[in-house]
Amino acid sequence: MKTRAFTLIALSATAALLALRPTWAQGPLTPPGAPAPTMVTLSQIEPRTPITNTTAVTISQPGSYYLTTNITVTNGNAITITANDVTLDLNGFTISSTATSPTGVGIFMTGGRGEIVHIHILNGHIRGDLTQNLGVYSGTGFQSGIGVDQSGGRDMRASGVSVSGCLYSGIGLGAGNATIVESCIVDNVGGSGIDADSVADSVAYNCGLIGISATTANNCYGNGQINGGLIADDAINCSGVSSNGSGVAVNHSAQNCYGTSTSGTGLSAGNAQNCYGTSTSGNGLSAGNAQNCSGSSSGNGVGLSAGMAVNCYGTSTSGNGLYSSGNAQNCDGQSSGSGTGVLVAYNAQNCYGISTSGYGLSAFIAESCYGGGGNGHNGLVANYANTCYGVSNGAPGLAAEGCANFCFGSSVSTECKYNMP
Repeated sequence: MKTRAFTLIALSATAALLALRPTWAQGPLTPPGAPAPTMVTLSQIEPRTPITNTTAVTISQPGSYYLTTNITVTNGNAITITANDVTLDLNGFTISSTATSPTGVGIFMTGGRGEIVHIHILNGHIRGDLTQNLGVYSGTGFQSGIGVDQSGGRDMRASGVSVSGCLYSGIGLGAGNATIVESCIVDNVGGSGIDADSVADSVAYNCGLIGISATTANNCYGNGQINGGLIADDAINCSGVSSNGSGVAVNHSAQNCYGTSTSGTGLSAGNAQNCYGTSTSGNGLSAGNAQNCSGSSSGNGVGLSAGMAVNCYGTSTSGNGLYSSGNAQNCDGQSSGSGTGVLVAYNAQNCYGISTSGYGLSAFIAESCYGGGGNGHNGLVANYANTCYGVSNGAPGLAAEGCANFCFGSSVSTECKYNMP
């Protein structure tokens, strides 16, 4: 009886809850229409314009373009861009010229009478067949790889492009107008290799005039025979080689750079830090301020020359090893000829200089320094010397015209302790 009563109570509760539920409306039975397409269009997959030409082409409308094949011309420009806002993907293909007398440009950008702006060129090759023998370029190909007309360009970029065998220039975007070259290679051009505002992760080999010219250069190598390997306002982690010009020439700051030259300066900079320069007959390294730098000259040049030198080393075959027109601190200089090992115009502190046939160290004030001279020259020469040591073969080891305090050597003019200027 109890079980039956409980069941009746449960059924009554369930019926009461069902009576309270809302009444749901039924939807229409007619379908809303045909199913919409689910596949994407070709323009959605590849929203760019293919270039299928195998010969010269002109891009006259803004947009994104890509090559589908190699392009070869027998004369003039291969690709001419006359529109702004263009991205051109070479897509790994090669642009080449078979012109017997080099003419035209691989990719030429022109804005008519005004600047051309917002151009991006990437991922491909531009080839000529010019070769160089003793500075003379001959063969077939382009005059230049990538170039802009005289009106110039602005906001332009070249990335992942290689250029070779051109008569005049490789990649010439010009400086001063936000132009960028990155991850590019130029080889064997008669004039300038790469010219842009910012050049990064790029190399320019075997260039007749200048390897790389930039406002800022980062992780680059330039080889230019006449005017310089790499020229920039600021350079980081760069190297350059030149026969007649500077290997690396930096107007402002050079960091972690290396330059070498045959007859010019190996590396020159306003401020050089952690740099090295070498030259066969010119100065090894020349800077307004040099810190943690070294330079060498295998001729008559100065190994390292600086206004202020800190923690530096310089060596020269016949010239001065290290020269400072101001102060030198913790520096080392050596000359294996008649030059001075360390020559400092004013104050030398904690410096070491040695020369085979000249003065070891010469300064107006020398503090805690060592000098070793040869061939009848003093080891250390100063107006004022403090805690210094000098040795020489055939001459007094230390010579002081003013005061010498706590020094070792002969020909010390005066003992005037605690009277250093």
